[in-house]
Amino acid sequence: MTVNQKRSSDAIVNSILEVCSTGASKTRIIYQCNLNSTTIMPYLILLLDNNLIETNDEGPKLYKTTPKGIELMKGLKQHCEAISMLRSSMILVA
Repeated sequence: MTVNQKRSSDAIVNSILEVCSTGASKTRIIYQCNLNSTTIMPYLILLLDNNLIETNDEGPKLYKTTPKGIELMKGLKQHCEAISMLRSSMILVA
């Protein structure tokens, strides 16, 4: 990815799901996914509403990827790998 190229929503969702797989605070997600506090909220709401991540009931708020989220993460990873291979093939042809 070039410096000025934006990430797709799929890539951002996948990154959040990966970070949350072991449990993560909002701050950790922001730093590890290279997002900001404004950008992260719509993604967290989307993932929570679709039961792809969950929060704990006690202690500091942590986000954790659910089994449904892990399945989506696996699918997104395969999707991203396939797209990457296509892009590589296009470069070789050009």
